[in-house]
Amino acid sequence: MFDFRLKVFHTVAKRLNFTKAAEELSITQPAVTKHIHEIEGHFKVKLFERNGSKIKLTGVGETLLQHTEQLFAIYRNLEFEINSYKETQGGKLRIGASTTIAQYILPPLLAAFHKKIKDIKISLTINNTEQIEKALEDKEIDFGIIEGRSKNNSFKYTEFIKDELVLVARYANPLSKKGTIKLADLKKIPLLLREPGSGTREVIAFALKPFGIKIGALQNEMQLGSTESIKSYLQHSDCMAFLSIHSIIKELRSKELVILDVKGLNLERNFYFIKRHGESESLAGLFMKFAHHYNFRE
Repeated sequence: MFDFRLKVFHTVAKRLNFTKAAEELSITQPAVTKHIHEIEGHFKVKLFERNGSKIKLTGVGETLLQHTEQLFAIYRNLEFEINSYKETQGGKLRIGASTTIAQYILPPLLAAFHKKIKDIKISLTINNTEQIEKALEDKEIDFGIIEGRSKNNSFKYTEFIKDELVLVARYANPLSKKGTIKLADLKKIPLLLREPGSGTREVIAFALKPFGIKIGALQNEMQLGSTESIKSYLQHSDCMAFLSIHSIIKELRSKELVILDVKGLNLERNFYFIKRHGESESLAGLFMKFAHHYNFRE
């Protein structure tokens, strides 16, 4: 409905690649170039600086990008407000979620939300907590759902659900029958850890700090970027890992993995909704309200 040229510009500005923008928009690269030239001709400015195959925004391009994002936010809110007068609600909702939440918490919730409100088109970006916060800062998503919370005062954090990190090992691990280990023994056990920037890793580091144990002092057998890869690795190794209780329900029931309690170590945390301050509630608020009332035990 609204000027497609602005959408073309926005896509090119975010991707900094004409070919990728064309693929995302399902149009040809010459068409992308034509739309950009039309905007530049209208304002009589250059929006991009070209250096061989690479491009970057000019100062004017940066300004137009900021205003374009503001306009798109207005369009999304307008669509939501207009649809609120009808029997059905519609629009586009861009969600960002950290890996654990996206894999183990969101799928049934998204399915239930879509079943209730089919006219809302949802896109989900999956990354670690640090990258989701950056995507929100760059206005690439409308809100995020992350593990823990940072000290960024430009964000508003709202508690979603509780989680707990537990130390797990495969059922055949010689130590699995102990059920409990001492905190001092933790430094002797080879562990699988998530990458820096992961919410899981930050929770572990924070919990160990009062005991004078730095995460660098742990025996890091390998750094893996997803819970699924960690679970699969554990099946073939006697090392251990800290994982969200939500992520190992099936493996506990099938007795593929077991939990070992670490005496004195509390790894409870909250998952949080995260939004920019001052943003309209619109579709994001509707989804959050639905999520707060969803029964995850069904």
